[in-house]
Amino acid sequence: MTPSARLAAAIEVLDELAARRAPADEVLRQWGKAHRFAGSGDRRALAEIVYTTLRTRAGAAWRMGADDGRALVLGQLAERGETLEAVEALFTGQGHAPSPLSTYERARLIAPPGERPDGVRAGVPEFIADLFKAQFGDAWRDEAQALVGQRAPLDLRVNRIRGAPEQAMSLLKVDGLEPERTPFSALGLRLSLKAAPDIQATRAFKTGWVEVQDEASQIAAALAGAKPGMTVIDYCAGGGGKTLALAAAMWRSGEGQVGRLVASDVHGRRLQAMAERLARNDVEVELRQLGAEGEGMGDLAALADLVFVDAPCSGSGTWRRHPEGAWRLTPESIARLSTLQGQILGRAATLVRPGGRLAYATCSVFAAENDAVAAAFAAAHLQFRPIAIKTAAQTPDLTDAARLRLAELAADGHTLQLTPRRSGTDGFFLALFERSA
Repeated sequence: MTPSARLAAAIEVLDELAARRAPADEVLRQWGKAHRFAGSGDRRALAEIVYTTLRTRAGAAWRMGADDGRALVLGQLAERGETLEAVEALFTGQGHAPSPLSTYERARLIAPPGERPDGVRAGVPEFIADLFKAQFGDAWRDEAQALVGQRAPLDLRVNRIRGAPEQAMSLLKVDGLEPERTPFSALGLRLSLKAAPDIQATRAFKTGWVEVQDEASQIAAALAGAKPGMTVIDYCAGGGGKTLALAAAMWRSGEGQVGRLVASDVHGRRLQAMAERLARNDVEVELRQLGAEGEGMGDLAALADLVFVDAPCSGSGTWRRHPEGAWRLTPESIARLSTLQGQILGRAATLVRPGGRLAYATCSVFAAENDAVAAAFAAAHLQFRPIAIKTAAQTPDLTDAARLRLAELAADGHTLQLTPRRSGTDGFFLALFERSA
């Protein structure tokens, strides 16, 4: 494919994204299946154009006065400094190139920059800029840009059931990869942004040595404190990433997985899809589909040593990987989610035994979904007392550097907010509680 043809394909993908709720990576995969003539190099180049455009969407749309696929691609080219002549050479209408520029488009491309609104400068919708200002103070723009303007590395969690991180690193190197240890998770490995490996094709992945899991999620699972012999419930299991981490934490050398682990979710398909991951990792998990109001767990009331609630959320903490998400969010959806999160947390709390632990987590950076939900829960459930993050951090699954950084971020509190700017991870929130005896 020529550079012009790749731009035309990017416009097509971006318009498809606007018409659907599917993630960008899924739309790109579907485009590749429908256009078999495009080689692997073309698909990588197309993905780079699409993600770069999504990350610069605020400036591109502002510059062009429109947010359709063509306007965003044109604006992105202008944002990176391409001249009008260079853009016209790509938009010729010949072959598979996009149609020539209109008079309006030329005018927008050469117009003086002007004063940009706060949201445009930060790269997010204006209402999100307002939320960030209130939450992060003077650092709000840096927080926003780190979240939407940067690419995320590929983090892996080593399955301790198979062996040590050093062994997993050796196995990955056999497939030509150069992993590094993550700074905070003692079980984490990180692959460079420059590498774009098909990790699922590696021997380490196929044999259950590693799973894809951002370091923030690994930190949360470690702080939850699952141990051998416990009854543990992953209440909103989703794809099972933290289920696997909890299962590995319940493993004891010479005995295997000790205790009872239940993974539940309202989406039966997610639970069914988890079966392959469980088998690959050699773990035993009881799968339960919940009813719309949390039905299906009554026999476990007040029996669990640990209930982990990774509640449905805005996903704002993952915008480094899914920059399209910032433009699908509304103030109403954040309000709706915070209400749902409170309801889910209240249901999950009934499963915690006296002396047991409740962990509330989201992959969000918004206080309305995080601190506000945790505070409302604590006010309504006085039998649950907070557990300090720095106390929970005394686990071998975290490094000394993690304990120092978490002490800085959480101080003596029981809540922790991770962000790309603060911790170099995805955005992630965790609150810890213990049920009084």
